[in-house]
This record gives sequence, C-alpha cells and structure tokens, in this order.
Amino acid sequence: MARKKKEESVQATEGLPNNTHILGAGEVVQQSITDTMELNFMPYAMSVIMSRAIPEIDGFKPAHRKLLYTMYKMGLLHGARSKSANIVGQTMRLNPHGDAAIYDTMVRLSRGYEALLHPFVDSKGNFGKAYSRDMVWAAPRYTEAKLDPICAELFGEIDKDTVDFVDNYDATMKEPTLLPVTFPSILANPTTGIAVGMASSICPFNLRELCETTIALIRDETVDPMDTLKAPDFIGGGQLIFDRPSMEEIYRTGRGGFKVRAKYTYDKKNNCIDVTEIPPTTTCEAIIEKIIERIKAGSIKEISDIRDETDKSGLKITIDLKRGVDADKLMQKLYRMTTLEDTFSCNFNVLIAGSPQTLGVADLLLEWIAFRTECVKRRIFFDLTKAKEKLHLLKGLQKILLDIDKAIKIVRETEEESEVVPNLMIGFGIDEIQAEYVAEIKLRHLNREYILKRLADVEELEKKVEELDAILKSKTKVRQILIDELRQVSKKYGKDRRTEILYDVEIAETETEPEVPAYPVTLFFTEQGYFKKITPQSLRMSSDHKLKEGDRIIRTIETDNRAELLFFTNQQQVYKSRVSDFDDTKASVLGDFVASKLEMDQGEVAVYMAVTSDYSGYMMYFFENGKAAKVPLSVFRTKTNRKKLIKAYSDKSPVAVFRQIPEDTELVVVSSAGRMLLLSTGAIAPKTTKDTAGVGVMTLKKGQRVIEVRDYVQGMFQKPYRYRTKNLPAAGMLLAAEDTGEQMSLL
Repeated sequence: MARKKKEESVQATEGLPNNTHILGAGEVVQQSITDTMELNFMPYAMSVIMSRAIPEIDGFKPAHRKLLYTMYKMGLLHGARSKSANIVGQTMRLNPHGDAAIYDTMVRLSRGYEALLHPFVDSKGNFGKAYSRDMVWAAPRYTEAKLDPICAELFGEIDKDTVDFVDNYDATMKEPTLLPVTFPSILANPTTGIAVGMASSICPFNLRELCETTIALIRDETVDPMDTLKAPDFIGGGQLIFDRPSMEEIYRTGRGGFKVRAKYTYDKKNNCIDVTEIPPTTTCEAIIEKIIERIKAGSIKEISDIRDETDKSGLKITIDLKRGVDADKLMQKLYRMTTLEDTFSCNFNVLIAGSPQTLGVADLLLEWIAFRTECVKRRIFFDLTKAKEKLHLLKGLQKILLDIDKAIKIVRETEEESEVVPNLMIGFGIDEIQAEYVAEIKLRHLNREYILKRLADVEELEKKVEELDAILKSKTKVRQILIDELRQVSKKYGKDRRTEILYDVEIAETETEPEVPAYPVTLFFTEQGYFKKITPQSLRMSSDHKLKEGDRIIRTIETDNRAELLFFTNQQQVYKSRVSDFDDTKASVLGDFVASKLEMDQGEVAVYMAVTSDYSGYMMYFFENGKAAKVPLSVFRTKTNRKKLIKAYSDKSPVAVFRQIPEDTELVVVSSAGRMLLLSTGAIAPKTTKDTAGVGVMTLKKGQRVIEVRDYVQGMFQKPYRYRTKNLPAAGMLLAAEDTGEQMSLL
C-alpha cells in the first residue's frame, strides 16, 4: 500500500515546476510493518551477515581479507614494513568503512596484540594487548607493519586463478572473494562476530593437531576428530577443563561451551600469587575489579593487596596473601567467584557458499577440504593451460627451426610487414599464434644453442603436461597434494600447545561451598514447568495457589534451602540448580518459569523435578512402550560445576512417568487398557548409564501404552497378590470387582 502511494506521488509530480506545492507532501503515511521489515531491515540484516560479521570457509571476514590483500599488493609479504597509516589509506580502496575500523582490524590481526595463535600481521610499535582493556594501541602514524611469513600460505597461488575475483565497491579494481589458504585457518585462529539474528564464535585449535586431523579426514571421512584434535588451544595459555560430553557436543554440533581457568604460581618468599595466564574471554582489569568488589563485600578476606604488574615481559597479576592463607584453596575460591575461570561459548557459524551454517569440527573441516580441493584443481588447470600454450608456441618454433633459412627467406621477401605472419603460416603450416611468436624472435637467437634449448624445452613441457593432466584426472593424487601441503605447513609453522588440558581426575575438589542459609521450605513444581519456593510461615498465611489456566501442581516437596534440584526436560537433558538459587515467593504468584530461569535451549521445557541433598536413591523412568529404567541418582553428581547434562534419559520411547524414589518400594503401573501391575522396584536392576532404554516391565498389546504409575498404599487392593507377578514383563490384571469400590479412592 505504501509503495503504491509513493509511486502515485512520484508520477503526480513529474513535469511540475520546482515551486509547485504538492498536495499531501510531508504527511506521515501508514506503512505495514511487514513492508518495513522487508524493504528496510532485511537488506541491512543480509548485508551484516554476508559482508561483515560472519567468517567464510577461508577463515576470514571481508574486512580481514581486504586488508591482507591490500598489504599483499603493496609488496609487504617480503618487503620492509610500511607505516600503518599508509596501509590503512591503501585499504580504503577496497574497504570504505573509515580508517578507524580498518586500523582496529589490523590491530587484532597483529602479532603485538596477542589475540591470534598464528597472527597474519608482523607489527612494530604499540599495538595494545588482547588481555588488557586499558592498554590502548598507538595511532597508525606511529606504528609499522608488514605481512607475517605465514601469509605466504594465503597468497602463494592467488595469481593462478585459484579463487574468483570481483569488482571493488566503485569497480576500479578487483579483489578476491576468498583466499586460497593452504591450511584450515577457520579453526586455527579465534573468530567472533555478531550479526543480525545470529552470531559466530569459533575457538582456535593447535595447528599441528589441526593439520593431522585434516589429513586423517582426507583419508577417511568417518574418523573421529577427537582422536587427534585433543581440545582448543589459546595463545594466552591457561588451563582448559576437559569435560568429554560437552566437548563431544561441540565437535559434533559446533555449539556448546567449555571452561578455561587462569594459571598461577605461588611465590612462597613473598607470600603472594602470580597469575600469568588468564582465560581469553576476560581482561586483567576485569579480574582485578571483580576481586576488589568481592573483598569489599566481605566474600573474600584472605587477600591483603592486589595489583597489575604487567610489563614488557607479559601479563602478571600479583595477589598478596594474609599470613597463614592456603594459596591453592584461595585460588579455587577465586575461580568460582571471578572470571579467573570463565566459559568460552562456541558457535561455529560459517558462511558456506553464501549461506550461514553451524557445523561441527568434522563437517567444517570436510567443507574446507572440498574448498581446498577446488583451489588445487584450479591451480593445476591453470598451470596445465599455461604449459599447453607454451608447448603450442614451441611446436610452431620447432617447425620453423627445421628450415630456418626458409623462414628468413619468407620474411625477407615479404614486401609488407602485415603479410609476414600470414606468409609464415602458409609456408610452415602453423597457426597465427605460433606465427606471431616466431615473427617476434630476435635475430640474435637464430643460433644453434638457442635452437637446441628450445627443442629440449618441448620435451620437458610434454612431460609436464602429461603429469598435470594425470593429476587432474586422479582424485588420489589431488588428495596427496593436499596432504603434502598440510604436512609442510605443520612442520614450518606448527607450535607446541599453549593451553594445558585438565581432565576430571586432575581437578582438585577443594572448592569451598558458599554460605547458604539453612531453613525449611516447601517446593512446588507444575505441569507447565513453573517452580515456587515457599517458607512455612508464608504458606500458613495463604495456601491458595495462583496457576496458569490449565496448569496443575505435580510435585510438592518439603525440604531445606540448601538442597539441590535436577530439572528433567523434554529434550532428554538435565539442568542442575540449587534451591537457594530461587527466591522465596508466595502461593499467590505464578513462580519462576524454569526454562527461562535456567536459560534452557529454544523449545525446551522442564517436565519433572527431582530434589536431593546427598544424591542417594534412584530415578525411575517408565516408558510408554512398557519398559522401565532405574538409575542411581548418584550418576548425576558431577565433579565440576556443570549445570547441564546431556543424554539424561533414553529417547527410544516417550517417558510416561518420571519417579524419584529414596529406596526400593512398590508401585502400581497402569496401562491404557486399564490393566494394573503391582511392581517391586527391587526387581529392576539399576543401570549406571543414564540413557539406558530400560527393561521390559509390562506386556502391551498393539495400540496400548503405559499411562500412569502410582504409589502402592496398604489396603489399596483386597487381594494384592492378583496384581503381583514373579516374572517380568507381565500383562497385569484388570481391576477386580471388589477393588472398584470405596478403596479405589486411595488411587
């Protein structure tokens, strides 16, 4: 509607004088929100996603690629350094976003900034530090830069038609759409970008391990990357807390997170802790501020002073201790309270052929292998074409050299210069290109030595053409080229790991629990996933619950404020929390929506709540297919502070009923056919595998399913033995006549 009105307005003003008053000019016109999104917002969003924030398969965003290519064209790969201001100015021919943005990009790619495991810019001067918020880099007129030697792996074959080129923003020069990098740089350096509606966060890996893993995938696409690619590696070092399920999730899906903690040493002489390596997600100033904040709040009393002693030798945060303080125990406390231990969140979102895709490690490397294979094929085809062209020229020359006197005679006897080439073509049976090449030969080259060398070149070129053609036709030979290149890169640029890997067995459990007030509470959990924690006093004042329409309370538990909670979700995951993490509330409010409170995944909701103080007892899962599983609650205890556990229960069949039992008891299993089975949970052997599919408990006919599980109460049945069985699975029994009376109110 708005577009139509605008077109009518333009048509109405055509041909009118400049001073003519236009009816309705300046009026506010109503426009549909969908039109606004489509015409105004979507182009902006697509521009940010495609041309700014998300990296491509070569590992670079457009800003990085434009800067590095400009430096390459300036001759800074092998030449001397140039002033950063000069580089920034030259880059504006490709990147018109302003000098400040370009210089910021160059700083983050530099060796001096220390953000990349393998920096691409060899810098000189003050380029700041990634681990410091306040160490600002110098202006571009004071610093110098050139390309780092590793950039030879980016541009070594860019002039051999290995990648496509496009016009720059004003069509005055060409720039590459991708760089033909010879190693998977997409995973060799960290990349972070925030687009519109999506983001990207890629952690770096050790180059040697990365090349080894890529070689393994070239040979066999089904290999597990975790066999050779141990864990991420950061230039700032630190200690990575390795949690295998979480790491497998990252490797498989490209999403997830892992914890990195700072590295420290204890100076016994000066009674102080020196922190020399910190997580990549924080800065030394943020750590110091957080510690000071905790000291002022009274949470930390063991520290007498803290200061930043970072200098040219590197990062150093010094923490002076009070007399008698255990340094290791204090650090465990600081890990928990500050960003000395922080989470790196992964989101391997990469543009693949112009489409944003979130890929796991193996899939991402396979995409890079496909990209690199195409680059190698295009390079070989380029070399093959050039060799064929040169061979074609030399074969024409070969014919001429067989009778050089005849060629000289033709040239001498030709009256017009324009007729030389046609006459040579007729005289020797060669084409125009060959004749043009022959006609340009200098007189000094008409000697025996020159002739013999050219004939030898023909033989070499014929062999080269044959070899290149054979490579192009052989997938095995192309794969071998990729493997050889990766081995050379690994050997030339590979470095030892900087980030130490801490496995569960190596992590000292010396963390002190925060002081949580102990008082009795009553917990309520509803069918739609709402949670309330109410004190007895508040409950006595009002016990009428406010609930959403259609919702009902499915669990009511009296416990202590220090107890722990396990929320089972509809996506086979468990979220761990504490009762104390939730605020006390009243019955007259809806309570906390657990999915939002615990930041669950999209579409994920809590369906059951377990409460424990010591992880004793069992979790029972009764599946609709008649199977049941019994898992000790202790399997959900974790050594680290993980809040989310995957594969918490089996997804082979929907769960009809969750049940937490403190010890073995008797339960009544009810099927959709109305049959009941009195079951002792002691007859089911416990399994330590959380997602076990369970064992058969109830035999069901086609179309039937388990719908309910009830606690057995003495007197529920007149003849309980009717519903019991010696062997499982069993079909159960229909309700007897004497059990359909008043006693069934117990159900």
